[in-house]
Amino acid sequence: MTDQNRNRLALLALTACAGAALAGCGGAKSIRAEVKTEQAAARDPLAVKVTDDLARQIKIGEPAMANVVGTLRVSGRVEADETRMARVSAPVTGRVVQLEVVEGQAVKKGDVIAVIRSTGLSDAQSNFVKAVSQRQVAERAVDRAKRLLEADVIAPAELQRREAELVQATAEAAALRDQLRVLGMPEQALNKLETSRAVNSISEVLATIDGTVLERKITEGQVVQAAEVVCILADLSRVWLVADVPEQVAGNLQAGKAVEAEIPALPDQPIRGKLTFVSATVNRETGTVRARMDLANPRRKYKPAMLATMLLQEGEGRKRVVPAGAVVRENNQEFVFAQASEGKFRLTPVNLGAEAGDNRVLINGLEPGQRIALDGAFHLNNERKRQALQTGE
Repeated sequence: MTDQNRNRLALLALTACAGAALAGCGGAKSIRAEVKTEQAAARDPLAVKVTDDLARQIKIGEPAMANVVGTLRVSGRVEADETRMARVSAPVTGRVVQLEVVEGQAVKKGDVIAVIRSTGLSDAQSNFVKAVSQRQVAERAVDRAKRLLEADVIAPAELQRREAELVQATAEAAALRDQLRVLGMPEQALNKLETSRAVNSISEVLATIDGTVLERKITEGQVVQAAEVVCILADLSRVWLVADVPEQVAGNLQAGKAVEAEIPALPDQPIRGKLTFVSATVNRETGTVRARMDLANPRRKYKPAMLATMLLQEGEGRKRVVPAGAVVRENNQEFVFAQASEGKFRLTPVNLGAEAGDNRVLINGLEPGQRIALDGAFHLNNERKRQALQTGE
């Protein structure tokens, strides 16, 4: 074999080795990528694996059965009585030149809420003034025709024609007067306009009830349309306390049922009363039924949007319960840690009912025989979040 052939064979061997090495590296990278993908897919942000130290702090078991005479605590809020509310609208299209109220201000019926300058109002007034003038001209024409008819100067048909013109002019003036009433002009202002003939483009928006300004929807300088809502008023001498009750326990609710309530902003002031309304329908999005009690509010201490808790008494019965220490609450949802395997738990949503001492009634969310962490849920949740942060790096 010549030296040239030997060199060619050596070069081919080196090329083959290099290709194999590169293929091996690519394969290793592919395997590592697949493993990493599988690990990422296996991560469960709701799962937590407990350490030995943490496991010693946790008691595991099934929800117990207990005789319960409990109180269901349902989140609620104070709302304005919808039957005592008024939406005040702009009577005309125009520009807001003055505002007289702010949110939270008390007003009396007839108080000025805002002042609007409107060319539409002045045009309507001008048309009314013209119609009044035409009616007066027609009235004088009829009077003159009557005298001429008595003097046998004109025929009866001429009087009838002028009387028909008077009827038409009177109807037009009345229609334009009604239009100005719709645009918010009071009767006194209409009488003044009819006598003075002075056109005014200013329109006042007036409060329609005694109450409080809940919301102001316009600003000074804004152009508003006729019938656009300017503000919302409410008589707060009586308000509603509203709660959304889980449908699983709402079947026992009815108007007239005695209830209690608490408002965190008013501690040591328990509220006792009766349900005045229980909705006949279930909210499809939340699975709750709206219940309401009315509150007399002469001193205005109950304010709309205050947070509240409605306390509903439940009848005695034997029910599954979980300890309060087994429950964590996140994003307005209650959870327990269900055992997934030895040393591993999963955050599981549950629906809970009335309080029974240190326990909560379990409505649903767990299968019969399913074991949970009976205490230490707070520590488990912190460990779950810590592990989720580490795996997310």
